[in-house]
Amino acid sequence: MDLELATLSAHLGKALAARGWMLATAESCTGGWIAEAVTATAGSSAWFDRGFVTYSNEAKVELLDVSPATLSRYGAVSENTVHEMTAGALTHSHADVAVAISGIAGPGGGSADKPVGTVCLAWRQRHGDAIAETRFFPGERESIRRQIVVAALEGIIALAA
Repeated sequence: MDLELATLSAHLGKALAARGWMLATAESCTGGWIAEAVTATAGSSAWFDRGFVTYSNEAKVELLDVSPATLSRYGAVSENTVHEMTAGALTHSHADVAVAISGIAGPGGGSADKPVGTVCLAWRQRHGDAIAETRFFPGERESIRRQIVVAALEGIIALAA
């Protein structure tokens, strides 16, 4: 793992441990990279509960209780979907905080409304509302995915601060 991700993960671990919180991840286009970055940190079992890789819409519905109506109306890459992904991750885990990601990493799959690099992220505390945002990350697939992981970790750190 690169130094930036290792540093962010270590900082995240300290922030979560200080609050006594556990983390769950719900990932689509990052394919488990956030969970990988977290579990590369020694001692992460003290603050990381589990990760869900829900790449398909069916997996989002079956594992995270995302509504088929939400997917039909807004699409997988939407703030509505990542809101529901965080809620599902918390429902199906022992975590206190969750992060969810859904996006278009490319090289294909983009559209005029949602070009390659469009990503929706959400963070939620177990007894709070989700914070969601839509961002655009430039570059090739690997670069886009890495930028998403950084943004996701930074968002959890901010929530735990």
